[in-house]
Amino acid sequence: MTTKDFSFIIPVYNRPEEIIELLDSFCNLECEKDFEVIIVEDGSQIMSEDVVSDYLEKLHISYFYKPNSGPGDSRNFGMQNAKGNYFIILDSDCILPKSYLNAVLESLNTEYVDCFGGPDAAHDSFSKLQKAINFSMTSFITTGGIRGGKKQIDEFQPRSFNMGLSREAFKATQGFGKIHPGEDPDLSLRLKKLGFSTKLIPDAFVYHKRRVSWSKFYKQVYKFGLARPILNMWHPESKKITYWFPTLFTLGLICSIVLSLFNIIVFLSLYILYFVLVFILSCIQNRSIEIALYSIAAICIQFLGYGIGFLKATLKLGFSNKPAEELLPNMFFK
Repeated sequence: MTTKDFSFIIPVYNRPEEIIELLDSFCNLECEKDFEVIIVEDGSQIMSEDVVSDYLEKLHISYFYKPNSGPGDSRNFGMQNAKGNYFIILDSDCILPKSYLNAVLESLNTEYVDCFGGPDAAHDSFSKLQKAINFSMTSFITTGGIRGGKKQIDEFQPRSFNMGLSREAFKATQGFGKIHPGEDPDLSLRLKKLGFSTKLIPDAFVYHKRRVSWSKFYKQVYKFGLARPILNMWHPESKKITYWFPTLFTLGLICSIVLSLFNIIVFLSLYILYFVLVFILSCIQNRSIEIALYSIAAICIQFLGYGIGFLKATLKLGFSNKPAEELLPNMFFK
């Protein structure tokens, strides 16, 4: 494979300033610039067309506008209009390191797969909040490394903020479904059922800005929790007891605090030890006491939001014969 084989697919919604940073990072890649970049404007009110026009002489770039139908459908639209034989899907709030495409090429030319994923990382320029949330979302002691641990190179379920997909695999699956979030693990699981292989490319990481406040982060992880029971229902083979961990963690923390009021502190002590470990690891990684403290807050919000969403969707789906689209309509685009 060469750089000519790739088409980058990037949906954007009201975020032209993010596209500037991402397109600048494309220009700085340490490889030939003969790949294709497709920007899909998903019904935005704040357009990115003028920003894109500034890069027409620097990159092989195309711009499309379509009515709002969600990121999954926008990615499908981009792949349908792409010329390459291998699509790389990115979120608009990502920045590519200079070595990104070389890492992808080296891995696929050594061991080809029809779908790959790469990790996300925090850039030095990110805010303290962004770095804390990045730690919460990527650390082994929080998510178990599901977003890019090096021990999970095979059987990895790529995430759509940094995901590669061959044209053949896209045609076989018809791409992403209408659920959001959850469209990326759903696609990965359908690929596996069809016999396509996936893998993690550890060196093909992106800097993922995650344009979030604490409230937006809660809403995001809450919807992640809602999505998982739907995926478990669609793909029973994907069920894992570990998906219950955030719910049990949250309920256990509440019970521990209540018990401490009656001088039963052994359980709360275990939680305190866990948060001390979080503080130490985040402090080492980020070299900041403030970010380490933020990381504790981020983990609590992550487990609370995901845990409540997971429990709510599990109960709704478990006690009704109605389809998920009817029980949880806000999780689906029309």
